[in-house]
Amino acid sequence: MPRPVENASTDYTPADDTPKTISDIFKLAAEPKTELGRYRLLSPSAAIRVSPLCLGAMSLGNQWTGFMGAGPDFEESCKLLDTFYEAGGNFIDTANNYQDEQSEMIIGEWMEKRQIRDEIVLATKYTTYGLDRKEGKFQGIGANYCGNHKKNLRLTVDASLKKLRTDYIDLLYVHWWDYSTSIPELMQSLNDIVKSGKVLYLGISDTPAWIVSQANEYARQHGLAQFVVYQGLWNVSVRDVERDVLPMCRANGMGFAPWGVLGQGKFKSPEELKKQANWRGGAPPSEKDIKLTKALQEVADQVGGGAKAATVALAWSRQMFTDCYPIVGGTSLENLKSNINALKIELTPEQVTKLSQASDFDYGFPYTRFGLDPHYLPEGKPDSFLLNSAAHVKFVEFP
Repeated sequence: MPRPVENASTDYTPADDTPKTISDIFKLAAEPKTELGRYRLLSPSAAIRVSPLCLGAMSLGNQWTGFMGAGPDFEESCKLLDTFYEAGGNFIDTANNYQDEQSEMIIGEWMEKRQIRDEIVLATKYTTYGLDRKEGKFQGIGANYCGNHKKNLRLTVDASLKKLRTDYIDLLYVHWWDYSTSIPELMQSLNDIVKSGKVLYLGISDTPAWIVSQANEYARQHGLAQFVVYQGLWNVSVRDVERDVLPMCRANGMGFAPWGVLGQGKFKSPEELKKQANWRGGAPPSEKDIKLTKALQEVADQVGGGAKAATVALAWSRQMFTDCYPIVGGTSLENLKSNINALKIELTPEQVTKLSQASDFDYGFPYTRFGLDPHYLPEGKPDSFLLNSAAHVKFVEFP
């Protein structure tokens, strides 16, 4: 329930003087209603507590009907947000341009009406051009309302604060890399906005790993705020981030917030697929997606309890990377509740391996020739013939 409004005056009523133990004074928090209420640290470099799932708000609003299908209005959006919050969820992800700015406006009004702003870990993004150019709206020069440079950062953050009805953003992402802003300009500008108090933590999304590594190293060398979480596309079918992005996250103490974990609506039975009108990824399922859905459903049948292919895909992602916070979106209350219930699913090592092998992912060179990091291989055994040529070494397994 929303926090009650604080009274203007302080209550000085004497406390109960009955003798109490220390455990009576510092009572434990109530047991969470769902697994969503068992919070975790965002990353080794960011101690803020977040729910194990992040609610993606890209679908909140009705301005992108042609792209995403009919979206929820304000009241329907509030039902989704309330369901997430009441189940213990506190981690919400949006962006300056989602639904032509409507997503941020809905979240802002919802938090204000519920009086829960400080309970929410709010993530938004800058980089993308987000002004509405419909007739009667912005018709001016938009050149500096896009990109990673200092001016767009200031314009976007100030506008997002107004739309979100708050004076700070918990987590600000660089939305994507523009290949024009220098690392020094980016990191100095981001550090300035953190120092101003408008932003608490920094993240980066959809950007090559070498750029993120270079940016964080520059920040370390100059005593600046670093990126603490990465956001990108990842699921059992699309695993490219495993080559360089996930190793980069581990090396930099960063969390990982994957989008598309549920296959963007493609991990469904043939009957469910026939009802699908819009494809978020732009195309219907490929032969590979259909093959993987079959493997996911086989594991779901083993898990039981009404598990579905998509919820097993969600469980797979959480067990493949330790500091992983999947972003789940959509407009269906039923699907949201199903995703929350999926937090109870614990796959066996054999099931995780089965799904990983079913995707037939090719790590490419140099991994296919010189091996993967043995710290993350079963039993810490190297798969490199060069390492094994000198002696048989067993590495410590990292989570």
